[in-house]
Amino acid sequence: MPLTTASNTQMESGFTRGWPMVLLFITLLTLSGWAYLVAMVADMVPVMDMTEAGPGMGLLNQFNLFKGLSADARAALAVLCLPAGATFGMPGPAMAATDVLKIFVMWAMMAFAMMLPSAIPMLRAYHLKLGQETNSKINPASAVISASMGYVFVWLGYAAVATSAQVLLFKIGAVSDMMAPATLALTTSVLFAAGLYQFTPAKKACLARCWYPRWVFAETNTGNRVATGMKEGVVQGWACLGCCWAVMTVMFAVGLMNVIWIALLGAVMALEKTFPSRIFPNLLGVFFLMWAGFLTTLILVDGNAF
Repeated sequence: MPLTTASNTQMESGFTRGWPMVLLFITLLTLSGWAYLVAMVADMVPVMDMTEAGPGMGLLNQFNLFKGLSADARAALAVLCLPAGATFGMPGPAMAATDVLKIFVMWAMMAFAMMLPSAIPMLRAYHLKLGQETNSKINPASAVISASMGYVFVWLGYAAVATSAQVLLFKIGAVSDMMAPATLALTTSVLFAAGLYQFTPAKKACLARCWYPRWVFAETNTGNRVATGMKEGVVQGWACLGCCWAVMTVMFAVGLMNVIWIALLGAVMALEKTFPSRIFPNLLGVFFLMWAGFLTTLILVDGNAF
């Protein structure tokens, strides 16, 4: 009995040792992402027509001079108020190197704000796995923090790809100065792609990996724990990317600075990854497809996708 009690005490210590430090690290990164995005929007609100930032963002016009104006009046006033790219974090129309860097930073902050919270269950499971090593007296926090950085590294790669896509779409006129879709064709295409991906084997396999993490390096974690944690984070990040890239890309359809949809989609991805369900991902796919179908009807009726 004493041996069992000692073993349980050691295991509980392994479970809890260092987790608050990991959680604090994740929280600080998440808050830094939200702080950056909120600062961008706050700088835009006083001088820009926020309806141009995507669905729901027009509510923020209650706090600026565009309140109560017609669409034509807002458009005319927006041209007079401020040149594109003149507020914090917003790229200008020239798309110089500094503008591209601003876009990349924006996507990186979106990854911090949207994706890191959804990784907490995976990181907790990894922390518990390392804590079960009864022969280890090392605080597992360093390995788990390193895993979180490997996870972030994968999403920074996505940010680089998304930045390239945004620059290309801007140059062909599919994305506006306010980083919102300039055409119904873009919105419809993104929603169709996101909806269809929800039903693919790749989505289901990656989602299952998020629900039930399978550790690649934890069993042989006898070397550099920081390096091993980084590699484990990259592996889990790839699974998360395969699960969530399409939903994340819906930001191209609703406006890239639409903080309402950033919060909504972030919450949706966290729910989808945390609670195993075959129904919820399918319902999400149906929602995107129905939305795309509705927009397709509008295009056919109006005869104009641009």
